[in-house]
Amino acid sequence: MPPAGPNSSSPGRIGPSGTGPCLPRARGELSGAVVEALRAARPPAYRAASVPAADPWGEDLQLALYLLYELHYRGFAGVADDREWDPDLLRLRRAVEAEVLSALRAELADAPRTVEDAFAPLLVEPVDLTGSLSHRLETGGALWQLREYAALRSLYHLKEADPHAWVLPRLYGRAKAGMVAVEYDEFGAGRAEDIHARLFADLMTDLGLDPAYGRYLDQAPAALLATVNLMSLFGLHRALRGALVGHFACVEVTSSPGSRRLAAAMRRCGAGPAAEHFYAEHVEADAVHEQVVRREVVGGLLEDEPDLEPDVAFGCAATVLLEERLAAHIGAAWDQDRSALRTPLPSTRTAQALSGT
Repeated sequence: MPPAGPNSSSPGRIGPSGTGPCLPRARGELSGAVVEALRAARPPAYRAASVPAADPWGEDLQLALYLLYELHYRGFAGVADDREWDPDLLRLRRAVEAEVLSALRAELADAPRTVEDAFAPLLVEPVDLTGSLSHRLETGGALWQLREYAALRSLYHLKEADPHAWVLPRLYGRAKAGMVAVEYDEFGAGRAEDIHARLFADLMTDLGLDPAYGRYLDQAPAALLATVNLMSLFGLHRALRGALVGHFACVEVTSSPGSRRLAAAMRRCGAGPAAEHFYAEHVEADAVHEQVVRREVVGGLLEDEPDLEPDVAFGCAATVLLEERLAAHIGAAWDQDRSALRTPLPSTRTAQALSGT
């Protein structure tokens, strides 16, 4: 792959709430309206017709939705915390969410509607791993591809477990107890140094990446933003609690085999001990989590609210759909020996020179 120029994105900041990343560059009318509204502390200015006219999976709409959701997490540097509940921003968010949900339901009209049918294909390791990014990275991935993969996934892993925590007040009994047990592990089991988001930041450091929260937002394509937005969409709506449980279960069911392959990829490329440890940690932990999620979280939820089964199946199917779309985007770029990011990462040597290390 040809050498890349330096990264021009504004770095985020590591720190407590109120010290979030800088606002990114806009990618169109909707994201531009949100960026300017947050920057200038005013309502978003956009044409109402531009929301239904936008591609629901396009760069502009997905970035706009990501920015609106991020107000419920760490926010952005220089943006007041109370914009989280700004009625004009919420009105835009509702309109954008409606387009995304409509597109999802249309694409998944023929998807399974039972938990058994939705999860059965995920419980068996496929013989043909064509299209699997973890298999590709394990068997022949280059270090620059591992770095790109980590930069992309950082938008989720640096907030790992946070989107799923929204469902806790909406669960009861077995489902709540099982969900809390798994989330407790994700949040380090009482040890700050073992919080999975912290472990991923250490992985990024091993790979010569900037571990600041939100650092690679400008470079993340719509296909990646959609996977992160899906969790927030499900998590922030009580009506979609079943879909969030389906998403969570899908992640846990599929995590262990993929993590095993990614740990091997990190080891083969000499990425570093923290890089390998992040995925090695997930191999055993997520194998245990899978059983808890399937039996206690999903089983407990459907025991309490059996009418939510189609929603759980929908959450699983939506997760598979968007993950496959992301894998296709990355795979197509790498097949052409080009970056899957909107702008390539600097080389490890350039990154170290820029950071003074």
